[in-house]
Amino acid sequence: MKNDYRQKLHFEPKSGWINDPNGLCFFRGAYHVYYQYSPDSALGEGRKCWGHMESPDLIHWRVTGIVLFPDSPDDRDGVFSGSGLVKDDRLYLFYTGNVMEEGEHDYTTSGRGANVILVTTEDGRKMSGKKTLLRNCDYPDDCSCHVRDPKVWEENGRYFMVLGARTLDGRGCVLKYVSEDMEHWEYFGRYFCEDMGYMWECPDEFTLGGHRFLSVSPQGLAHGKYTAQNVYSSGYFDIDGGVPAGFEEWDKGFDFYAPQTFAAPDGRRILIGWEGIGDIPYSNPTVKLGRQHCLTLPRELSLSEDGKLRQLPVRELEKLRKQSTPVKSGDSVGTRLPFELEGSICDGFSAEIGGVLRLDYRGDEFSLEFLSESAGGGRTVRYALIKDCRDIRMIADTSSAEIYLGGGRAVMSARMYPDDTEVTLSVSGYDGRLYQLDGMEIVFDK
Repeated sequence: MKNDYRQKLHFEPKSGWINDPNGLCFFRGAYHVYYQYSPDSALGEGRKCWGHMESPDLIHWRVTGIVLFPDSPDDRDGVFSGSGLVKDDRLYLFYTGNVMEEGEHDYTTSGRGANVILVTTEDGRKMSGKKTLLRNCDYPDDCSCHVRDPKVWEENGRYFMVLGARTLDGRGCVLKYVSEDMEHWEYFGRYFCEDMGYMWECPDEFTLGGHRFLSVSPQGLAHGKYTAQNVYSSGYFDIDGGVPAGFEEWDKGFDFYAPQTFAAPDGRRILIGWEGIGDIPYSNPTVKLGRQHCLTLPRELSLSEDGKLRQLPVRELEKLRKQSTPVKSGDSVGTRLPFELEGSICDGFSAEIGGVLRLDYRGDEFSLEFLSESAGGGRTVRYALIKDCRDIRMIADTSSAEIYLGGGRAVMSARMYPDDTEVTLSVSGYDGRLYQLDGMEIVFDK
């Protein structure tokens, strides 16, 4: 069947541009996902809004539409990213209101207003009036106009907020604030690490397994064969010692940025990211169809024995599995997108989705390589170093793939564009199963 690239598992808008996930939470019996959304253009031009969707189970989704517009003086040029906090049966949403002043400005040292704004909601959809909490004058004197993406949480009876920032001398950092009431905030300190780019976006501080982590999306890292391969990167630090240490990338693929985590009702820490990046040197053919980008699958985080975080698709997705076929080394089988591949591998593993994508694992190096210009939209190859990898789990949608290696020790995500949803899968050095997958139920209110 000819592929229209409309996905079955990964959320994407009917039209327009989607990027950062925002306000992730479980509230009043449902998971809520807000997302930065430009409804006027598949290139991200025009209004910068927040869209919203909700689900009781991470499988059945209702998309309620745009819930926040850039319609006030303090967010007139964009409702930028932020977070949500549930308190006393009310959801508090914090975001950055972007303001671009007229005149001769570089919009880094002058001309840009970065306002932290609060709204509340009792149902996740209807919003209160907007209240501005912080402005540029409330940030440290050495900060540029690039301060954004508040993540707020409650801890030991107080509220904390982290904000991504860029200093006037071009260093990325995270600002931290504290409050007794979620409205009046005082500067608490900052996180900083040498040689880690000029801007840190989308910060997220959280604990898991008794350890504390700081997730950031740094811009301006030095690129290497195995590290920071994309134009911008996303990863996390261990901050148990109060100072960021041991930066680890969340995803080694082509398309991943701006992740955010939240706590599920059962205590799981769940991550959702943007399966896309800004300023990419490759393209997405969906632009011609009036839409661009999607969100990743929800991922469960866990702590490994070495103190690193692991990621796997949330267990709810296993309910989408249909018929199962055993697949072993040397097999070549026809299948339909979306599908899931799960099994054991060895040094010498390879898999190919006919004419589209090739995976290889040899000598601790895993590679994801596109086989044609059209299949990858200009994407070429990405690498991950992972020692003693013995298992793989791959979920392939109609126009994207997420590959989980070594029990989630490494992940590689990429958009892909096969001409057809009927594909041939060939493997070697593999023993496992192939599952056909049902799609998620995604209903748009409007």
